[in-house]
Amino acid sequence: MPFDPRTQPLTAAQARVLATLLEKSRTVPDSYPLTLNSLVAGCNQKTSREPVMQLAEADVLAALDALRDRTLVVEIGGARVARWEHNFERGIGVPMQAAALLGLLMLRGPQTAAELRLNAERWHRFADTSSVEAFLQELAERSDERGGPLALLLPKAPGAREARWAQLLCGPVDLAAIAQPAVAGSGGDALAQRVQALEDQVAQLQAQVQALMQQQP
Repeated sequence: MPFDPRTQPLTAAQARVLATLLEKSRTVPDSYPLTLNSLVAGCNQKTSREPVMQLAEADVLAALDALRDRTLVVEIGGARVARWEHNFERGIGVPMQAAALLGLLMLRGPQTAAELRLNAERWHRFADTSSVEAFLQELAERSDERGGPLALLLPKAPGAREARWAQLLCGPVDLAAIAQPAVAGSGGDALAQRVQALEDQVAQLQAQVQALMQQQP
């Protein structure tokens, strides 16, 4: 049965866990699949997250159990510690490009097509904003036989030049709660991206150190 958010929506914690696994598979492949500790840290990042969350290990484990039951994540047994990977494209039934857009919407909240193209640079490089809009439109027009729409074009906010898109994996959108777009200057966005890049580099180094330690007799 295809994933249908109208009858089995993801919780906020499940969406954060699933999107974090999807993000790290694209941005730090050397440290992926993720250990539980790495996944908790990724879920609770202060950058590139809207809203910022503070999930406990137990919260993440509960989310993983629920996602595994729905074949959206897979546990990979390791020599010393278990690791987790997503099964997003197959489990949700979308192509890689659409998965990247949905992951970004789950991690950062509603965004315009132009913002999604910029934020997706390290996930998937879209040729132009029109290609982003094409994938979003396909998600918005997903048929009932395939589980219904997964994205929604929101009403344009007063004073906004472009309308934002939202994901529907967590069920219907509360339009009143997201009526006001987040205010952020371009300088703040650039700083957040640099901090994210540094965090990803640290994660890669940690993975390399751990791999070297496991190779030692």
